[in-house]
Formats: sequence, structure tokens, C-alpha cells
Amino acid sequence: MSEFTSFVGIDVSRNVLDVYGLPSGEHWQLSNDQAGCASLVERLKPLGETVLVVMEATNVFWRMAATALAGAGLACAVVNPRQVRDFAKSMGMLAKTDAIDARVLALFAQRVNPPVRALPSAQCQVAAEMLARRAQLMGMRVAEKNRLATANAKKVRKDIELTIAFLGKRLAALDEEIDQWLKSTPIDQSRANLLQSFPGVGQTTARSLLITLPELGSLSGKQIGALAGLAPFAKDSGNKRGQRHIAGGRSIVRSALYMPAISAIQHNPVIRALYQRLLKAGKHHYVAITACMRKMLVILNAMLRSNQPWRAPQNA
Repeated sequence: MSEFTSFVGIDVSRNVLDVYGLPSGEHWQLSNDQAGCASLVERLKPLGETVLVVMEATNVFWRMAATALAGAGLACAVVNPRQVRDFAKSMGMLAKTDAIDARVLALFAQRVNPPVRALPSAQCQVAAEMLARRAQLMGMRVAEKNRLATANAKKVRKDIELTIAFLGKRLAALDEEIDQWLKSTPIDQSRANLLQSFPGVGQTTARSLLITLPELGSLSGKQIGALAGLAPFAKDSGNKRGQRHIAGGRSIVRSALYMPAISAIQHNPVIRALYQRLLKAGKHHYVAITACMRKMLVILNAMLRSNQPWRAPQNA
């Protein structure tokens, strides 16, 4: 791993990139467009492997700059905004402007040295947005069905029913588009085949995981669980043992794993045994399913890392 000696923080907004460099202390602004990103790469490229660039995952505004930097071979880490804000508060930096945020990001890069992970390709980014859009439509349809259950006025019920029918048509059309897109997306089919050897994981789930979680197979079990937001966090103090809850992570990955986990509970002996054991221990149904999702993800990660298909344990 390269030893970084220069650290750059970039506060990203729709139109502007605020850039702060350490140890020089330079601050400058660029437009958040192709010309600005090209200028950014030109200015940082002489630093080569000695520079670490950090920016927040702010909406989708970070993508152009991050892609340009990664394409030039520069180390760029895209981090959770809440993590950076907590870091700023720990440093006593409570004020918040674009210039201050850029400086905080540079300090965060220097002191925390966040891991640099490969960015998804442009095609995978489009596919991920399509999957996210599907989740949004599903949520809208569920909300409308809930409203229908409590609506009494005939005209209101009719309007809700029309909306539900429209959303159903849009979901069907989007499912067809996603299916065609996934078939044409350049995914390593051997990796997808490995994932599909796990009972409960089909082709669509395998491709969705490889698109939305490209780090799968390159991290430890704990890291991949935390990245997906499936790792329970402790809340203990003294003799008090608080409840464990999951937090953060990629909701789109959890959505992709939910139905496969239900299927695995029925057909995979390891996941079924875990689910039954948790229910017998008094855990809630949804808590048990979440634990099964995490177990599945850890196993799938290990399968890709070792390049070995699923084999059920002899005593399962």
C-alpha cells in the first residue's frame, strides 16, 4: 500500500467543487462539470500515488469527480457524510461552510486514512439507479395500498386504485428494462455462477449483488456486513447491555437480499437452522430474517474470496 503524504478534501455540490489540500493549506474552487474535473485531475496528477482524495457521497454530485480521479489512477475515497460530520464535531469544528467542509475532509483523509475502494463502472451505476428506482416504486405502491385500506370515500378509493394500477404497470415495464439491462451488463459470469450455487440466490439476485456491492469477495465478513448495513452495533455501558441494532449501509443491498433470505430459510439447511435457533431464543421474526441476511452475505463473500461454490456442511 502506498504511503500518502498529501491529502485533499473535496466538498461537492451540484455546481461547485471546493478543494482543500494538506499539508500545503491551499484552497480553490472548480466547477462541477467535465471541464472542472479535468482541471482537478491535471492539478493533482503530478502528486501521483502520494495523494489521497476524500469526498462525501453527496447525492450523485460526487460521481463525475470521483470517476475522473479514479480514471487518472489517483486514490479517491468516497465516505459517509455522517462519519465526516462526527469527526468534525470531535475536533470541535462546529461551523459549517463549503470551505470549512473541504478542510475537514482533508483532515479526515490525513488522520483516518479511509480505505480506497474501486468505483462501479458507468454501466453498473446506471443499473444500480434502475434498481433503486424499482425500490422507490415498490414503496409508493405499498403506501397507496395502505391508504386504500383506510379510505372510505368512493371517489378517493377509485383514485387510489388507479394510482396502484399505474404503479403496477410502471413496475412491470421497469422490471423488463432491468432484466434486459442486467443481461447486457458486463458482469463476470463465473462470479455470478458461484453466487447462484447458494440455495436461495438466483441469477437476478446474483447480478444485483455484483452491481450494488462490487466489494463482495474482497473484504472480511465483518466489513462486508457493515458495508451493507447488516452488522449489529453494540450499545453497552458498564453493567448495562443495550439492544443491538443495524444502522447505515446500503439499503439497496438489503432489499436485494430480503426475498432470497426468505427462500434460503426454506431451502438452505444452514440458514434454516439459524432462523429456527433465533426464533427459539425468543428473537422477533424480522430480527431473525436480518440475521439470516447477514449470514448469507458473509457466506457469499467467503465463496467469492475463495473462488469456491457453495457446499452444505455434512452435519447440516
